[in-house]
Amino acid sequence: MVALYVVSAEGAVGKTMVCAGIGRHFLDEGKKVGFFKPIISDKRPEGGNDSDTAFMKQVLALSESSDSLCPLISSKEAPTDKIKEAYARVSQGKDMVIIEGTCGQSPDDNLSKASYQIAEALNARVIIVEGYANQSPTVKLINTYKGFGENLLGLVLNKVPGSQLMRVCEEITSTFSESELPILGVLPEDRSLLSLTIGELADYVQGEILNNAEKSAELVENFMVESMYVDSGLEYFGRKANKAVVVRDNRPDAQLAALETPTKCIIISGTTPPIYSVRYRAEHKGTPIILTESNPDSIIQSIENALDKGRFNQEKKLPKLSEIMEQHLSFPAIYKGLGLAG
Repeated sequence: MVALYVVSAEGAVGKTMVCAGIGRHFLDEGKKVGFFKPIISDKRPEGGNDSDTAFMKQVLALSESSDSLCPLISSKEAPTDKIKEAYARVSQGKDMVIIEGTCGQSPDDNLSKASYQIAEALNARVIIVEGYANQSPTVKLINTYKGFGENLLGLVLNKVPGSQLMRVCEEITSTFSESELPILGVLPEDRSLLSLTIGELADYVQGEILNNAEKSAELVENFMVESMYVDSGLEYFGRKANKAVVVRDNRPDAQLAALETPTKCIIISGTTPPIYSVRYRAEHKGTPIILTESNPDSIIQSIENALDKGRFNQEKKLPKLSEIMEQHLSFPAIYKGLGLAG
């Protein structure tokens, strides 16, 4: 049995996405894959069960409880020993276990020291996930990563704009030698992986789904705001598919125009419910309407904030994720680093 420790120093870089993609790959290869996400704290984070753990439990079809997969380990009770005990329970019968964790911003951070200890205690190989946020792909925390020593398997750079992919690949592989920091993959940003569900949209904009609530799990990839110009509504809204349209409550003409194009849902800004013809057309086409008192600017800001914090937590995204990772992640290097036959 082998352990793969996937860590990052920052949030929202796609760490769970990488865990899911690697897990599904090995699962499809016939491996029995487990998941483990220990939390070292004296109280469980606000919100109860960890949503990433619940998602990975579903992706990997795991029978263990969420509390077993994501145990709360007190920092006062020899955490490394407790982590080893908890890990021993969830690793039974597995060919490999993917461990999700966090490291600090410097080698001397307590968080970094704890992550080094976990990797050492579980004899885990380490993959670092870093998000592409600047024009230069230079890795800022390389000294922190070096703290994993021989356990370090390599780095995955995620969310690279498609237009920059070739340049970034060339720059980062020439910046770091294989012995200094192996580059396991440079993953392109893909809008379909940043999509939100209709239900999530309703929550983020503090709105109510008025109809077709059974479609709340449908994914929305694009967003449009009603045109303030004199263009044809059909022509304007027809520019994007799989979209949510934000429109004011006093524009039934724009609401109807949006419904005549490939629209996943309509977000109406205001306190006035849609008129009968809009509601009837939406029911007929199976298009949910979300009514919120927020103004259009606030709605767009809420959506942008949600996308910035986007979490990979929908199984519908897995086929696209698998396609991206098979093309851009070096699974042969991962097999070799884990000592598995590829």
